[in-house]
Amino acid sequence: MIDQYANIVAGGLLLGAVYALIATGLNIIFGVMRVVNFAHGEMVVIGMYTGYWAWSLVKLPPLAALPFAAALLFGLGYAFQRLLGNRFLTAPQHVQFILFIGLALMITGLHAMLFGPEPRGLQSEASFAVYRVGFLRLDATRVQAAVVAVILVAALGLWLRFSLTGKALKAAATNPVGGRAVGIRIPHLFAVTAGIGAACAGCAGVLVAPFFDTQPYLAADYTLLAFITVIVGGLASLPGAMLGGLLIGVAEALAAYTVAPSLKSLFSYALLIIVILARPVGLLGKPGDAH
Repeated sequence: MIDQYANIVAGGLLLGAVYALIATGLNIIFGVMRVVNFAHGEMVVIGMYTGYWAWSLVKLPPLAALPFAAALLFGLGYAFQRLLGNRFLTAPQHVQFILFIGLALMITGLHAMLFGPEPRGLQSEASFAVYRVGFLRLDATRVQAAVVAVILVAALGLWLRFSLTGKALKAAATNPVGGRAVGIRIPHLFAVTAGIGAACAGCAGVLVAPFFDTQPYLAADYTLLAFITVIVGGLASLPGAMLGGLLIGVAEALAAYTVAPSLKSLFSYALLIIVILARPVGLLGKPGDAH
C-alpha cells in the first residue's frame, strides 16, 4: 500500500512540474503587467497541436518540437501585445477581461474549425517506457517532461534575475513611468513579457501532449488550472508557481486514485480554499503582490 501511494505521489509531482511551467507563464505576465490572461489555456493547446503535428507529419519527438512551439508562441504573444494588448493596459479590468475572453473564444473556434473537435493522441518512443527507482515505477514521458519543465523554469528565473532585459522587466513592473524616464522601452518590454508567458504555455503544451489527447476544448481546463496553481503558490512568484504546481499535481493524483479520475480536481479545489482562508496571498506570495 505504501509503495502504491509513493508511486501515485511521484507521478503527481512529475506532472505538477509541467503544471508549474504553465503557471509560470501566467505569473510572469501578471507580475510585470498586472494583467490576467484568460486566454492562457489556449496557448497551451496551441503548443499541444504543435507537438502533435510535428509528430504526426514528420515523426518529430515531442521534446524536439519544443523550440518550434517556443518560437511560435513567443511570436504570437509578442505580436498580440505590441499590436493590441498594450492599448488595453490602462483600461478598466472588466474591459481587459472581455478582451482576453474574446481572444480565448476566437482561438478555440479556430482550433475547432481547422482541426475538428476529435481528440488526437500522440505516442512517442518513450510512451511505453518505464524508469525503475527502487520500488518506484516512473513513466518515462513524465520524467522527461518534468526535467525539461524544471530546467525551463529555473533558466527563466536566472535570466530574469541576472540579465539586463530581466532587470529592465523588473524595473518596468515596479515603476513604468520611471522606466520610461531612463530610456527603457516599456511597450517593447511588455510585449516581450507576453511573448515569454505564451512561450511557457506553448512549451508546457508540447510536454503534456503525450499524456492527454489534444482537442480544442481543453483550453478552459488549463486556464483554470493555471489560476489555481498561481493562487496556491503565490502571485508574481516563480518559486510559488513551482510549489503550487507540485502540490496541485499531487492533489490531482491522490484524488484520482482515492475518489475517481473524473473528480481529480476535487482535492485541488479543497487545497485552493484552504490556502485562500489561511494565506490569501498564496504560500510564497508577498502581501503587496496581489494589488
